[in-house]
Amino acid sequence: MTGPVQVLVIGFEAPSFSGEVLAELAGLRERGVVRLVDVLLVERGDDGTFEVLDPPAGSDPDLGRIAAEVLGGGGESDGDISLDEAWSLADAVPPGGVAAVALLEHLWAEPLVAAIGRAGGRPLGELWLPAGEVPDSTVG
Repeated sequence: MTGPVQVLVIGFEAPSFSGEVLAELAGLRERGVVRLVDVLLVERGDDGTFEVLDPPAGSDPDLGRIAAEVLGGGGESDGDISLDEAWSLADAVPPGGVAAVALLEHLWAEPLVAAIGRAGGRPLGELWLPAGEVPDSTVG
């Protein structure tokens, strides 16, 4: 991997894995914008526990393995994961919710990150603001 990797959590009311999102990600990959490293599908029980869901039919059976390892699920799993000691997925997914946890490599950002490093800088944090929450700007 060359670019920074973002953890993106997307909640679903009634998941419909039609392939539309994966097709959009494939287009972004072709344009050198992002690469989908992995995606983990989880369901949070009403008691707060998480269960890893099976990948959609026709998907790679190893789908979600890398994401589970990165986020604290460990290697082999019996279907249950505990992320309490790692990144707090519980802050993002409400009890009773279903989510896709995607690892996206930002290919476009590799030269920027390298330039920041050469200038002696390092990332201290990041936050993505939803569309419509930032007024139009004259910068850039």
